[in-house]
Amino acid sequence: MSSDAYEGRKTGTKGAEMARIYLKDRLKSIGLKAYPSLRGYEQSFTFNNGGGKSVTGTNLVAYLPGKSEEVIVISAHYDHIGVIKGEVYNGADDNASGVAALLHIAEDYAKKKPEHTLVFAAFDAEEMGLRGSKAFVANPPVPLDKIQLNINMDMISHNDKEELYVCGTFSYPQLKPYIYTSVPNIKVLTGHDDPATGREDWTDQSDQAAFHEKKIPFLYFGVEDHKDYHRASDEYKNINKTFFINATKAILEIIENIDKKRDMQKEFRDTHKMKKQ
Repeated sequence: MSSDAYEGRKTGTKGAEMARIYLKDRLKSIGLKAYPSLRGYEQSFTFNNGGGKSVTGTNLVAYLPGKSEEVIVISAHYDHIGVIKGEVYNGADDNASGVAALLHIAEDYAKKKPEHTLVFAAFDAEEMGLRGSKAFVANPPVPLDKIQLNINMDMISHNDKEELYVCGTFSYPQLKPYIYTSVPNIKVLTGHDDPATGREDWTDQSDQAAFHEKKIPFLYFGVEDHKDYHRASDEYKNINKTFFINATKAILEIIENIDKKRDMQKEFRDTHKMKKQ
């Protein structure tokens, strides 16, 4: 995903198309199901990216049926910013890391029956204004009132202090009891979700924003900005590989904490309704 061959995965480019082909093959090989309302795993959408230019993006959406029809959407955007002045911006951390974790989580759950139905969404055009996630909630393959939670991952592989942030509990404190992990050598910290902190509030800075706007609870996992953020140096060789593995394991464990709690269905639903009123 972060090799030069994918040309930075900018929406609407050959590199993005190559990434889609790869990801569709992976989703299929894992054994995830496709919604009949979509073309295979593809959910296409069109938007104006300024200057009257129309751009077509394509989300990839798959699912694993659970014991319940209540849905948890697990997401990560697969696009990045392409080639700039002849340099390929590979986006290893942003956000090949989140997509790789999504595939790992899907692979893990494919071996067992989840309590909730798990929807795995690889969003396009996040870098152009969260377009893919906005298109998803505007035309979801399942009714929005079935979606109890969004778990979004964006930049989870590059941190020198072993710190992984999870934001969302400021708005949805009912999720706090589930944020714990037995994975050693990683610090999972809540924060970056208080509106009073301005730009330090990440609530609207990645694809979870589209769900939050619809009053759907979310947890967003990510690291603080680093020296390679949105630079050509955001390459695989510069991520913290052990941290990335631990971060993925920790996120999976937190998802399991939530998924195995059958009573969370009622808690999510009641909170969902309360926030709509």
